[in-house]
Amino acid sequence: MILRDGVTSSSNKVSKEAKLLSDSVKDLSLSLTDRLECFEDIISLEVGDTQLSRAKILEREMEVRQLYLKYEGDNPTGTQKDRIAFAQVYDALRRQYDTISLATCGNYGVAVALAASLAGITCKIYIPESYHTERITEMEALGGQIIRSKGSYEDAVTLSSQIAMEKEWYDANPGGANTPLQIKAYAEIAYEIYDQLRDAPKYLAAPVSNGTLFAGIYRGFVSLYKRGKTSRVPQMIAASSTHKNPIISSYKAGLDYCKDLNPELIKETKYNEPLINWHSFDGEEALYAIRESNGFAFHISDQKMRKMSTYLLKKEGVKILPASTSGLIALMEMHENQPLENDRFVAVLTAKN
Repeated sequence: MILRDGVTSSSNKVSKEAKLLSDSVKDLSLSLTDRLECFEDIISLEVGDTQLSRAKILEREMEVRQLYLKYEGDNPTGTQKDRIAFAQVYDALRRQYDTISLATCGNYGVAVALAASLAGITCKIYIPESYHTERITEMEALGGQIIRSKGSYEDAVTLSSQIAMEKEWYDANPGGANTPLQIKAYAEIAYEIYDQLRDAPKYLAAPVSNGTLFAGIYRGFVSLYKRGKTSRVPQMIAASSTHKNPIISSYKAGLDYCKDLNPELIKETKYNEPLINWHSFDGEEALYAIRESNGFAFHISDQKMRKMSTYLLKKEGVKILPASTSGLIALMEMHENQPLENDRFVAVLTAKN
């Protein structure tokens, strides 16, 4: 069995208060304004405000000061995907769609299925027929309707978007018209970091796949800086699986655009799968963030991701998906090559294990 996205199945539970609010969202006798307000309250209760904590043991062992870990596994389905899933479902509800459609490798499908179930919206989830994930059971339990498609994930995105247009469903796939909305949702991570640190860190490190998360965090800090809230924009550190992500490869090749990779040369494993792409839907935005912030990009091996995941469980007591540690590994490699001057540094950990 190929385990896509690698997140251990979770209960995907929300609070009793959120369930009561969901009843109101689904109540068509209420005005749309009232229903939207109730869904906004669900988002406020359940999504975001994830923990930012000092990694003091890691600091001592690596001899680095003020290293913070932003842990997105606190979200309802265990990953950062809840942020964009709930934002997309809110937009679908606002625009009065009754069906939402998307393609997924696993995590995003569960997140949208949960959000759609709370909003009373039908959820159509396209998954390539060659993909197998334990999270399909979760999607179905949340009311998601699974549709198997031929070809790759990118093919599934194209097909689901095409059918959504034909049937007048809401298209929640990455890229295109959804990029601004998803970037805005991920910008909240920057705002939450600012709320605790009261300034931007020197470096912000995060994994990249499609690039939307990375671009969103950067845009959030740019907004804070332009509004006079921070003294700087952090230098953005991108990390992904070695030679299997076009954002990292394009940066290292000195390109000013995101060049697709040859899909036949990409080999997936249970460790690198959440990171690999031959085409990154928001790669241009992520590449821009690296370049404009004077940031850096790193290739990270499966072995390093696996070791860091084990280390964090043992030393910091958090169960992190190996691929989610790639940004932290990149930051530590920078420190090993040239010790970081005393400052504040943040690594985003995108999913629990």
